[in-house]
Amino acid sequence: MKMWAKTAGAVLLAGTVFVGGFGGLGFGNYSGTVYADAANVVRNVISVNGEGEISVSPDIAYLSIGVQTQGKTAVAAQKENAQIMDKVNSLLKTTWGINAKDIKTTQFSVQPDYAYSEQEGQKLKGYTAYHTLNVAYRDLSKIGQLLDAAASAGANNIDGVRFTVENPEKYEEEVIAKALANAQMKAGAVAKAAKRQLGSLLNVSLENAQPPVFYQEAAVAKAADSAGANTAVEPGEIKLNTQLSAQYEMN
Repeated sequence: MKMWAKTAGAVLLAGTVFVGGFGGLGFGNYSGTVYADAANVVRNVISVNGEGEISVSPDIAYLSIGVQTQGKTAVAAQKENAQIMDKVNSLLKTTWGINAKDIKTTQFSVQPDYAYSEQEGQKLKGYTAYHTLNVAYRDLSKIGQLLDAAASAGANNIDGVRFTVENPEKYEEEVIAKALANAQMKAGAVAKAAKRQLGSLLNVSLENAQPPVFYQEAAVAKAADSAGANTAVEPGEIKLNTQLSAQYEMN
């Protein structure tokens, strides 16, 4: 009984401790995880979560460039939209040298527009056509000029800019290392508070962890001086972060 009291004290101090080897002592309702080895030795484990984050400069932007037109009929709205979008596409590919694989349609629709009044009720007044492109662009210093050129060509639905990195995989090792260092620091603090020594790393899991997230939304801000000024878009820095869970032995 003295030995069991000492073990229970260790459980309270460690916070996250799994006890094994006492299956025959009437603790069948114990909700913790049970470990048992051949020698029935109590094993203490610390479970912690680690977080890692780094800041880097983006190297690619995704632009939402769209055209919205109205017409009395669906055909008229769609025809006008197609004419303007053809100009925008030609501008992006020819003038700005954007590859066709970096231009993708994300929305296309033609929808009826209704007006309502008490006298006439709901009445069809025309149609609206929408066509939106997602454009990948890598020269971040010229994004404002590109958006202004697209607007001049007829694009009237520019939603925003998303900055990111094209190949985030090259940063994952660094951010995972930071997350693991953070987990070890937390585990060390638990062991120190329990007046114990931090032992070996037993397990690391990324399966249920937050995957690396790496992007930043940027508002498209029009310059105050409209005389010859370009739209101002600042990429700044963006953050990559991830989480993991780890288990350490406590000696």
